[in-house]
Amino acid sequence: MIEEILPNLYRIEIPLPKSPLKWLNSYVIKGQDRFLIIDTGFDREECSSAMNAGLQELGVDLGRTDFFITHLHSDHMGLLGTLASDSTKVYFNEKEAQRTYARFAGEDLWQKILDVYIANGFADEGARTSMERHPAHKYGLKRKIDFTIVNDGDAIDIGDFHFRCVATPGHSPGHTSLYEAEKKILVAGDHILFDITPNIAYWMDMEDSLGSYLVSLEKVNTLDVELVLTGHRRLVHDLRGRVRELQEHHCARLDEVLAALGDGEKNILQIAPYIRWNITARTWDEFPAQQKWFAFGETMAHVKHLEGKGRVRSRNRNGTITYSLV
Repeated sequence: MIEEILPNLYRIEIPLPKSPLKWLNSYVIKGQDRFLIIDTGFDREECSSAMNAGLQELGVDLGRTDFFITHLHSDHMGLLGTLASDSTKVYFNEKEAQRTYARFAGEDLWQKILDVYIANGFADEGARTSMERHPAHKYGLKRKIDFTIVNDGDAIDIGDFHFRCVATPGHSPGHTSLYEAEKKILVAGDHILFDITPNIAYWMDMEDSLGSYLVSLEKVNTLDVELVLTGHRRLVHDLRGRVRELQEHHCARLDEVLAALGDGEKNILQIAPYIRWNITARTWDEFPAQQKWFAFGETMAHVKHLEGKGRVRSRNRNGTITYSLV
């Protein structure tokens, strides 16, 4: 499906089969002599077919097209490897560009996070199964891209659109949004979503991913925005109202973690079932393996935030980590 949002600004709905996200919103901007595509979808046939059909309908020439990638998740950049050409600029944040280069250089980032998850209570076999079913394993970027690095405050101009990069870390270490002040538009990637809340997971290279996310929410809340172009599902017409809802959501989740620890010391896997997840599973054991991975990471992000605030303490016994109230 293609939607014209403003003159020369379009949304292509890229299906994400078997994902609770349902689809990716890929945005296409027409300039005088070039095009800009923001985010791409998985590297899989269903995404490729929808993208190519949409680009053909819009008359987009990939030989005159640049890309902006909001963050490293495979549903946002996986298809980039088949779309980018030799004449393409791919705008990407430095932190996640370096992480992507490290992966193609052979660094086993998955094993490092797997070790952390197992130390925090995820059973070895279950963690490996969840990791292997992670979409990044199947549908992520398949080739190295030479990125054009952008930082907070950098400008990207395309046609009548004059974007400013806004660093919004939290959902990922280097997540970056785009702000168009004259048109009062925020291209938010997964920083702001409407029908669902962005997954805020634990990242080894972030001291406090949830804390960073909450700071980033306050940062965009100061902008004059009338329309938020989200990475998934419906668009947002009330930024401040949605920011308030997201803040309240995380406050409630932090309270759930504290309640879980109220009756004694636990590891992350033991805390996760106390959280109210919006998923069709009656018990933690019935969670799909892939969703267990996301839920575990989100639980850990909230626990680590509380630890940083001095409300929770951790104890490491021979490589096994548990948490308790201070």
